[in-house]
Amino acid sequence: MSKTAKEIMAISPLMPVMVINNADHAVPLAKALVAGGLKVLEITLRTDAALESIRRIKAEVPDATVGAGTIINEQTLHAAIDAGAEFIISPGTTSALADAALKTGVPFIPGVATPGEALALFEKGITEMKFFPAEAAGGIPMLKSIGAPIPQITFCPTGGVNQKNVADYYSQPNVGVVGGSWMCAANLVDAENWDEITRLSIEAIELATA
Repeated sequence: MSKTAKEIMAISPLMPVMVINNADHAVPLAKALVAGGLKVLEITLRTDAALESIRRIKAEVPDATVGAGTIINEQTLHAAIDAGAEFIISPGTTSALADAALKTGVPFIPGVATPGEALALFEKGITEMKFFPAEAAGGIPMLKSIGAPIPQITFCPTGGVNQKNVADYYSQPNVGVVGGSWMCAANLVDAENWDEITRLSIEAIELATA
């Protein structure tokens, strides 16, 4: 039985936001993150290697729950699902995209930046959302402002989250998981420094839950 968006957001404190340029890096990168305790992975559809990376991780890293980010229209939505994405994330959301995603039955974590956007999705029955771009959209004060009138929504803040503020974000009552990319930075992936990625993943969980 597939997991719900709420269950996916509860697996790990952090969700790595992964930009993979070389599909050969996908499996060792995923294994390094999972070894560090980060078992929910967002593969952004920003590169030509993204869909193949999802396929390989889904086939070869059973402990990972792999999803697709940067879903911006029905084309990317269906391409990600066809590649095996177990959940889908959008940076922002239109009504048409939300309706198309809901029809698939695949867990959907749509992006919002304002209370109005959040309320429009809540009306559709969606209660798990990505708060993006978190820092630029008002950060923790905005999360608190949205949480007061709409406490039913659980967020994954992403964008500008780092080692210094991750604990502040994760401690918010309406945050289920935090999205970040520093533990899988491009220079570490290019250098195939999997041990350092695992170390940073372990550290990230410790920082978030401190």
